Amino acid sequence: MSAPTATIPATCCGRSGEGCACAKEATCTCGKQPAMHCTCEKASTENAMTGARCSCNLRAQGSCTCGRADQENTVKGATCVCGKRPSGKL
Repeated sequence: MSAPTATIPATCCGRSGEGCACAKEATCTCGKQPAMHCTCEKASTENAMTGARCSCNLRAQGSCTCGRADQENTVKGATCVCGKRPSGKL
């Protein structure tokens, strides 16, 4: 997989002391390419950065593919205005 963005997102879970572990694990929907580097027929939507994002900021909220997908794709408790992120998260 290619390297994720150079900056660590403010919403990073911090489970690694060496950059954003989730961003390194995130893939496109089919799992063949790193997130934001999709080359299949879904590339136009997979590589778009719009709307609420998961914590690594490389996937749409609710579509996380990293090792935290079980937590990222399920919003519990208080949420942000759009309802897709826990309150207090960007």
